[in-house]
Amino acid sequence: MTSHVPVPDYRLSQLETLEAESIHVIREVVAELERPVLLFSGGKDSIVMLELARKAFAPARIPFPVMHVDTGLNFPDVLEFRDKRVAELGVQLIVASVPDAIAAGTVKEEPNGSRNRIQTPVLLDAVEEHGFTALFGGARRDEDKARAKERLFSFRDEFGQWDPKNQRPELWDLYNGRIHLGESIRVFPLSNWTELDIWQYILREQVAIPPLYLAAARDVVERQGMLYAVNEFIRPRDGEQVRRERVRYRTVGDANLTAAVLSEATTVEEVIAEIAVTRMTERGATRGDDKVSDAAMEDRKKEGYF
Repeated sequence: MTSHVPVPDYRLSQLETLEAESIHVIREVVAELERPVLLFSGGKDSIVMLELARKAFAPARIPFPVMHVDTGLNFPDVLEFRDKRVAELGVQLIVASVPDAIAAGTVKEEPNGSRNRIQTPVLLDAVEEHGFTALFGGARRDEDKARAKERLFSFRDEFGQWDPKNQRPELWDLYNGRIHLGESIRVFPLSNWTELDIWQYILREQVAIPPLYLAAARDVVERQGMLYAVNEFIRPRDGEQVRRERVRYRTVGDANLTAAVLSEATTVEEVIAEIAVTRMTERGATRGDDKVSDAAMEDRKKEGYF
């Protein structure tokens, strides 16, 4: 009588495949480029990216610093989470301050209240000051059409600018990290992830997140069809009525331009259930700064934004 030995299944799940690809990319950058840095804002994408970097080099420490371009308009909860997570991992945090640049006169405040465009020269100045040759960013292709045509290794010239027609092929998962003096690379390990993948990974790995991502009763005002929570940066205007709603944030950009969404999701599982049936990206649903024009993101990328 012959006994049947079960054949082990070595196939990876979707999340395991994405995780393996991202860790491979992170390790490739550290192997190929001299001074990488990870852009860490305390948002969900950069949180997952930092967790992947931790896994890539565990049990050793992450071998590069993290940097946050601080616009001065961040949610306090997000800044608190950022500082706590960095301290837990023992990595160096570099803060490039937009308010400091405004005070020094190197950038000028825009009349619409957005600091997205003026954070680009602050980022580029920090890259030049510290000599960074590669910047890890948490961008995903499903976020925006300008992101959708981005490669994992995004080459920038000596002015930090992005030319979509001057990028290198990435055949067979091989990445060419050669750069000339003054050039740099933006690297996007999460390119092939979706918002749903991010949340499923947060659930699987029990990754901590700021409380803003979960629904709670908050005072909001409605502007241009979006709900903005009342805070130190958002005050009711004449004719606006403050009302109490249960809302959460899908993305946590600048507090004066990031809207919340109606939600009853108080757990990560409930957030996943909501995202699974939505038909609008988090940027399209909640980012007032991306409504300046249809090409807002692409314009910023060409100027040097990550």
